[in-house]
Amino acid sequence: MGTAVVLDAGALGIDDVVAVARHNARVEIGPVARQRLAAARAVVEDVVERGAVVYGVNTGFGELSRVRIPEGDLATLQRNLIFSHSAGVGEPLPREVVRAMLLLLAASLARGYSGVRPLVVEQIVGLLNNDVTPLVPARGSVGASGDLAPLAHIGLVLLGEGEATVGGERLPGRAALERGGLQPLALAAKEGLAIINGTHLMAAAGALAVHDARTLIESAEVAAAMSLEGLRGTDVPFDERIHAVRRQPGQGATAAHMRALLEGSEIIPSHRTDDPRVQDPYSLRCIPQVIGAVRDTVAHCAGVIEAELDAVTDNPLCFPESGAVLSGGNFHGQPVAMALDILAIALSELAAFSERRTYLLLDDHEPEQNRLPAFLAAEPGLNSGYMIAQYTAAALVAENAVLATPAGLHSVPTSAGMEDFVSMGATAALKLRTILENVRHVLAIELLCAAAGVEYRRPLRAGQGVEEGLKRVRDLVPPLLQDRPLHPDIAALARAVYEGRFVL
Repeated sequence: MGTAVVLDAGALGIDDVVAVARHNARVEIGPVARQRLAAARAVVEDVVERGAVVYGVNTGFGELSRVRIPEGDLATLQRNLIFSHSAGVGEPLPREVVRAMLLLLAASLARGYSGVRPLVVEQIVGLLNNDVTPLVPARGSVGASGDLAPLAHIGLVLLGEGEATVGGERLPGRAALERGGLQPLALAAKEGLAIINGTHLMAAAGALAVHDARTLIESAEVAAAMSLEGLRGTDVPFDERIHAVRRQPGQGATAAHMRALLEGSEIIPSHRTDDPRVQDPYSLRCIPQVIGAVRDTVAHCAGVIEAELDAVTDNPLCFPESGAVLSGGNFHGQPVAMALDILAIALSELAAFSERRTYLLLDDHEPEQNRLPAFLAAEPGLNSGYMIAQYTAAALVAENAVLATPAGLHSVPTSAGMEDFVSMGATAALKLRTILENVRHVLAIELLCAAAGVEYRRPLRAGQGVEEGLKRVRDLVPPLLQDRPLHPDIAALARAVYEGRFVL
């Protein structure tokens, strides 16, 4: 499992989320977190003892907050909250998303502003460390007042209810806890609300998405460089002087990566003689400007997500230094939702840009001295080559255009109007995951076609980075010497993109 992720005074990073969600890193609670938890819990217990009216401690929830709850019913109130809010529908969230949610929930509570007992955080960490993964329906959150329904389904398993998987086996909640050596949790005042309040679904999915987006950018630049070589384009547009005067950091970084990938190319100089072309199409000439803009967008979104990983998104919040319990709106997902919507747009652009290069590789309109075989087919006509692979890329790009519509534009009021403007951040997160998968496949198709394009330029050699990228393609997929089903080739390369094998 590697180094443990410790919930304490330090910051939680995107790499920590990936380590726990995908690689089963162990989670521990540090001494500072335990001190903070005890101090915040004392604030809640003081409220109960004094009988002060505090939302979520001794009142109803949402529009029902006007209802005062007797002290003898406070534990029942919290249990009822988990039960009533477990109203999600749809397919279960992927295991990695649920594990990331558990980590973020534990981290938020451990910062000591939610007023839960250390036992609650220990139970959540126990799920992670014993491979007990709650089954959480994917749909039901509007992204304000927290990701309520999804988090409530996690709460069910903490109580020994609901369902979970252990080692991949689906079990009732109580049996899953027993398999993990855990006991059902009995909630005290405020604790049910603390479990379900928070942006932990959207932030968890967002952290994983940012990690994957960074991989996609690097892979997209390798594919673009390979396409440039296959199309016998020019490297002049990547000259450092051009990008220095634009002053866009992502653009400069992409141009530098392209120069490194193309270094040593014998194909690029070959276009300088006997070639009537003066400039390349935008999908080649403007690689730094377009992919660089995606780089900058991902960097912005990463900043938003990283801030959320260190946030407390519960309500109300306990401040042990003053003894105050304050109601606010930190559960509102707007910052994360907007970042996820923007990221969806940027990654959709990345795929659309890639598909244009695939189209160029398969088009035979170029002058004879530069022309590749139609659809990169051996004996075009008898074979169709990669013709339909481009159809698939086009279909995915079109789907992304629909999915990239901002979810946050579609607020629907809830709780009898008390929650009258919501973020739809969970919707943004879920559709972003589909976009990520689509982009991987579009890039896989470009890599497939670009590799063939480079091989048609033999005996000339491509740049060192491109040759390495070509080798990694051929480690997974043989040349297309006659038509065969392309689905396995595309799937293998898409998986390799996901695994970061084209980060060069």
